[in-house]
Amino acid sequence: MACHHHIAALLLAATLAGAHAADCQRVIITAHPDYKPFHWYDGKAMTGASIELARRILDDMRFPYEIRYMGPWPRVLKEAEAGNVDIVMGLKSTPERREYMDFTSEPAFPNPMAVFVRKDKTFAFTRWDDLIGKRGGVNSGDRYGEGFDEFLHDKLNIEPVNEMGQNFKKLGADRIDYYITGLYPGMAYLADNKQDQQFVTLAKPINSGVVQVGFVKKSPCLVLLQGFNLRLQQLNAKGEPQKLLDKYLGKLRDAGKEGAAR
Repeated sequence: MACHHHIAALLLAATLAGAHAADCQRVIITAHPDYKPFHWYDGKAMTGASIELARRILDDMRFPYEIRYMGPWPRVLKEAEAGNVDIVMGLKSTPERREYMDFTSEPAFPNPMAVFVRKDKTFAFTRWDDLIGKRGGVNSGDRYGEGFDEFLHDKLNIEPVNEMGQNFKKLGADRIDYYITGLYPGMAYLADNKQDQQFVTLAKPINSGVVQVGFVKKSPCLVLLQGFNLRLQQLNAKGEPQKLLDKYLGKLRDAGKEGAAR
């Protein structure tokens, strides 16, 4: 126990030394309201793997916090830009977002982009070129990085739609041959909707993306970034974030099975 107290003291000392710590009284944490299994609003509160990760780290740092539902995703980002929240959990670091947030150098979670197909319509996929000539689906506004956005625009036959459910419906109806989305959100959607026996992912992902934690630049709690990042590094070394993803995917699968049994 004494060792745990010592670690907590070190984490706080690492972040607050020479900073205006007194200005940060309580950390306001938020996230995307519909991005299972990372985080979602269940009608009462925010829940998910990233919410539990935030609680664990700030409990270890012995710093007061509040998990707050802020509404739709565009509003969450606007509130962050305005400085009305302190931390946004589990999102990609983009040039636009870096204008008003600093990001952990440590990833919070893996978030590879996967190719989903119908179980009875798999095909060989070892390189991006294998998608040429096929009909693909994506979510409007999604970005993939690592050169794939340009490849998609120049080489692929893609039909963007707004919602994940629309894409899986089109895939099931054979109106598209594949659907590209985040591996874990895709798996969570299928588990949640009792469709995980109909679709599979091809073995090779589009990329090996990650999501990080954004600290709002206008927030006095920006001083916590260094200590938060240090604790995140320690948890990553133990594989804890991956265990949290697996835990919440399991919960969604169990809930789906219970719903199907009723």
